[in-house]
Amino acid sequence: MDVSGKVVVVTGAASGIGRALVEALLAKGARVAAVDLKVEALEALVARVNAGERLSTHELNITDRAAVRALPAEVVAHHGAVDAVINNAGIIQPFERVHELSDEVIERTMDVNFFGTVWMVRAFLPILLQRPEAYLVNVASMGAFLPVPGQAIYGASKAAVKLMTEGLYAELMETAVKVSLVMPGAVATDIAANSGVTMGDGEEGAEAGEGYQALAADKAAEIILEGIEDERLHILVGSDARLMQLANRIAPKGSIRLIQRKMRDLLGDA
Repeated sequence: MDVSGKVVVVTGAASGIGRALVEALLAKGARVAAVDLKVEALEALVARVNAGERLSTHELNITDRAAVRALPAEVVAHHGAVDAVINNAGIIQPFERVHELSDEVIERTMDVNFFGTVWMVRAFLPILLQRPEAYLVNVASMGAFLPVPGQAIYGASKAAVKLMTEGLYAELMETAVKVSLVMPGAVATDIAANSGVTMGDGEEGAEAGEGYQALAADKAAEIILEGIEDERLHILVGSDARLMQLANRIAPKGSIRLIQRKMRDLLGDA
């Protein structure tokens, strides 16, 4: 899809990859509906991009089904249509073993990463299906195919997004709606802070582990938009994601051991 002139909804739009996507989309001539929880960050985004009426902002918790159901009408009221949705919003969990996590953390991780994406898909697909050309993009993670110790529930939530997105690709193959699944490796964002997770130094590269340099958010956005333009099903973001996907396919146990060795210090003693 050529995004120029298209109306694109982006969740998690006020920081990290989401903000970089908004800026890149506007630079390519798109109109953008920026969705985020934090109203102050959305206001800062408006001032940062200075895009006038081509940018609308929507304060929204994607786990609120009623609010999500009302969002398409709000976007259409401002922009006149919706051509694409990029479900980027997500959180990580504290670096703890599954049995150490609270029920509330487990539920919140699944609610934001998986169910929030589900509610957005269900709200916007009827509109997208009416368009002559449309696009649905769900952002998962390298953790969707490679288990990271201390992020098992996060990985499970993103694996659910992965399989659902691939199912949507199959369901929508004979329609005008194209589907892509984004699987980033380590990207320099504020996801840990936004998730309420304290990790100390080096948190931006935490998902990939020590030895990988986190990719800049604007570079990640560039790769994602190139994947959309090429209509790729799987968009791997970062050399670590590409390398670990290959390693996991060739030697599943070995790739898991490699990640475990790199990440075990974050978990402490069993």
